[in-house]
Amino acid sequence: MSGIRSQISASLRLTPTEERAERWWRRTHGADERERFTLRARIGVLAALVAAAMVLIVSMAAFLVVRQNLTSSLDESLRQRAYLAAQSDLINPQLLATLPPAVLGAADLHIALLYSSGVYTSADESSIPPVGEPELAVAQGGPTQPGRTEILDGVPYRVVAVRADEGRALVIAQQLDTITKVVARMGTALPLVGLGGVVLAALAGVAVARTGLRPVQRLTAATERVASTGDLRPIPVAGSDELARLTQSFNAMLGALAASREQQRRLVADAGHELRTPLTSLRTNLELLTAADRADTPELPADDRVELLDDVRAQVEELSHLVGDLVELARDDAPTMTTEALELSEIVERALARVRRRAGETEFDVHLTRWILDGDASALERAVLNLLDNAVKWSPPGGRVRLSMIPIAAEWIVIEVADEGNGIAAEDLPHVFDRFYRADTSRTMPGSGLGLSIVAQAASRHGGEVRAGSAPEGGAMLSMALPGRYVAEPDSP
Repeated sequence: MSGIRSQISASLRLTPTEERAERWWRRTHGADERERFTLRARIGVLAALVAAAMVLIVSMAAFLVVRQNLTSSLDESLRQRAYLAAQSDLINPQLLATLPPAVLGAADLHIALLYSSGVYTSADESSIPPVGEPELAVAQGGPTQPGRTEILDGVPYRVVAVRADEGRALVIAQQLDTITKVVARMGTALPLVGLGGVVLAALAGVAVARTGLRPVQRLTAATERVASTGDLRPIPVAGSDELARLTQSFNAMLGALAASREQQRRLVADAGHELRTPLTSLRTNLELLTAADRADTPELPADDRVELLDDVRAQVEELSHLVGDLVELARDDAPTMTTEALELSEIVERALARVRRRAGETEFDVHLTRWILDGDASALERAVLNLLDNAVKWSPPGGRVRLSMIPIAAEWIVIEVADEGNGIAAEDLPHVFDRFYRADTSRTMPGSGLGLSIVAQAASRHGGEVRAGSAPEGGAMLSMALPGRYVAEPDSP
């Protein structure tokens, strides 16, 4: 076995040129890189990438939402302060000019009274807020400025302007350093948290893949076990999910393979047993004929020689029939039949004509019915021929064989073949259509036990079935049911 395997491996081994071409193709198409990662690793990487994308999206959304909320809160606070200041004495330029700058600095505020001409008044130069076109538009009667960010001396400010009275606006500003610090801390914390989430997602993906792929690993191990040892034991199934159904399907495949192997083993064993007897007898007869032709042996009488030659001819014919039956039954794949519309009664008549020529004194009671079906004419004729041969073999000398075609439904007909022999024992009835099965009473009679198996196979291929029982005539009755359609007899003139 090892020598055969080495020869096969040597015949399949690539040449150096082919190996280099294979390596180049794999590098070009990335096959080597893909094979370095197991399915479990790919699932973990995929989970990490999905988590990274989700963390990025959530972080960006959180960053933008928090910054916008902080800015909106600051704008609202500045507007409320501006409205309150606009309703107080701060709109008096003299009072605003005398306001201590330290007070504004402690409140982190910059306040100015802006006129429609563009002139503004503030406590001092250090407390002047950023002033631009939007604030001037408010002083000139425009709507309240909602808030904007302006850079003053390199420092970002949030500026809000409200109308004080006719031709004036109160402008108030505050630095954004607090918001900037909060946003900066968020910008640092979110990536770290996101990185931790990505790592956890990758680990969770690997863990889920390990748990989820365990049935696949069992299937892989079972496949490798079957390939290496031929062990067809089923795999334990747990759960009812997709992987459990996959395991059940694999077990069903193993069961079918085991059944096919057992069937093949039985076929080989039974065929060897059936072939041994005629081959042994044939070899014995040939050795006798060969020995009789030697000069140092007595001459074989002519009658004995003729009898031996007839025996050899019969044994060769039996072997030919047996080999043909074996070939027919060994095709478990149900080869494609050449189907056509057939007149079943014509097929039965042809089979009956062939049987009559070798039936001797046996009589036939025939009842035919016109019936059309789609099928293989040669397979059906052989099946009917085997049924009739079996009935003739078991009929007593001068006995009668009844052949009837009986419609039992609009789309079904039964072909019954009954004889007047001794019938079939009750314990043999379930097995008469099995391969190589022969009852104890038929061991000494010619035949291989394959004829009725061919009948069952032909019926199965045409969508029918077979059955064995006792006939009213006292012998056996074998029947074959086939689908089709009835053909009415033409009216006589």
